[in-house]
Amino acid sequence: MNTLVWLAFGLGWAAVFLVSFLIDRRRLRNGVYLVFALFFLGFGALGSLGSLAVIPLVLLAIAVPLTTVALTVFLFVNGLTMIRREGLRPSSVLTTLAGLVIVGFFVLALTALGTRNQVLVSVMISIAGMLFYISFVFCCFLAYSVFYGRVRQRRDVDFVVVLGAGLIRGEVSRLLAGRLDRGRQVWEQVRGRGGAPLMITSGGQGPDEPVSEARAMADYLISTGVPAEAVLLEDKSTTTLENLTFSRQIMLKDKPDYRCTIVTSNYHVLRAALYARRAKVNGQVLGAPTARYFWPNAFLREFVAVLVEHRVKNIVLCLMFGAVGLLGLIKGA
Repeated sequence: MNTLVWLAFGLGWAAVFLVSFLIDRRRLRNGVYLVFALFFLGFGALGSLGSLAVIPLVLLAIAVPLTTVALTVFLFVNGLTMIRREGLRPSSVLTTLAGLVIVGFFVLALTALGTRNQVLVSVMISIAGMLFYISFVFCCFLAYSVFYGRVRQRRDVDFVVVLGAGLIRGEVSRLLAGRLDRGRQVWEQVRGRGGAPLMITSGGQGPDEPVSEARAMADYLISTGVPAEAVLLEDKSTTTLENLTFSRQIMLKDKPDYRCTIVTSNYHVLRAALYARRAKVNGQVLGAPTARYFWPNAFLREFVAVLVEHRVKNIVLCLMFGAVGLLGLIKGA
């Protein structure tokens, strides 16, 4: 394909991304537009190198298998770190499972290609198609999460909403403290510009918790210097969507034309933004730093949650991509 055609497609997708982003940045489809734009612009840039384009292509061909091996090792190491620090439970083994999927696929591929068994080859192609789809969606989710998390948020807000997380023996965990500290920073910045924002701590009370998350969060903020009268509690929610829905009701009651910033952990930013859009909250989401060892597993959990929420569409598309191998089996029969 001509270099100008690649660049034209890239600029076209970039324009679509920009328009969609300006309409509402809290859309998952923005990630698809962004990846398409980067893909076409990248190949357009390679084409502009002329005969020198072979150099980055060779480097890419070398980097792909090496990166795959490095990624697999990283996933296993991170999985072991998660299990050692957080304990063995379903939410702690996602990176390990991802590593096993990669290893399992390559074992299948080597077996299929080595034996030249038509059934195994078709199964391999089907699984490769499904993995390609999931990998593409993951790249879109990751790219847009990183992009969204780095976009400057407005600071002239009326409310700073901090989303809750589980308590430890009735006390704020380090993860939750990170969110609260980030929220307090935003609150202080708005006050420094002459604003008078209120903070909303959002989180209900679990069956094994002596107090609600909102109450524990409010106590933490007050202990760090935030006036009690500047903190409102939303203590009825049990999910992120309820966090945002009930917090919106509080904000609407206090100021119908409110603007807010929502604070959560950095791995949770994009999914929280999707929920904020669904709950019709007038605000964007800001991420608080998370421990490096914790981020990969937590981010994978967010991605899986988004896949499950749109499971019908994703299952259909997975089957469509996987059908290629089955068609090959039928054709070869």
